[in-house]
Amino acid sequence: MRAVIRRNKQLVCDEVADLSPGPGQILVRTLACGICGSDLHALHHMEHMMETATRANGGFASGFDPRADTVFGHEFCAEVLDHGPGATKAIRTGARVVSVPVTLTETGMESLGFSNRLPGGFAERMLLTEAMVLEVPNGLPTDQAALTEPFAVGEHAVAMARLDRDSVCMVIGCGPVGLAVIAALKARGQGPVIATDY
Repeated sequence: MRAVIRRNKQLVCDEVADLSPGPGQILVRTLACGICGSDLHALHHMEHMMETATRANGGFASGFDPRADTVFGHEFCAEVLDHGPGATKAIRTGARVVSVPVTLTETGMESLGFSNRLPGGFAERMLLTEAMVLEVPNGLPTDQAALTEPFAVGEHAVAMARLDRDSVCMVIGCGPVGLAVIAALKARGQGPVIATDY
């Protein structure tokens, strides 16, 4: 299958191995995939990002090789093509889905978009863990459904904040995650919200 691959700090379009769903997995076809700021940064600075992450995790190494081929893409909407052994098939073939960008495998967890073994959404197909998949509801357009991951990051940031009704919030940076934080704050009736950007 075709994929856009980070190879030698460049993006190239090439063929990667076809995928087959394992136990509890589903095979999906990418319909839309966002380009995250972390993808843009990782294109040129993946090695430094991994060094920093390893230091931050107390020396824990993920097994990810930043010099090896990587297929980015963790902000996606996809169509279910097939179910692996033991899958419940609760979401039918042909359904549009979003997911936590992580796939559980027999050897552990793979972060989609930052894995040497499993491609992210910049590939034609991906393997997702069925238990982490949500069906896209109510006819939501595919491109908007692909924003689920960055909006979830903003929602999580607000959920973790220690806010009371008198809190004044400042959001620094109005990219997709900053806008998601603003939306989550406003959805809770929080205000005033001060946002800054270039």
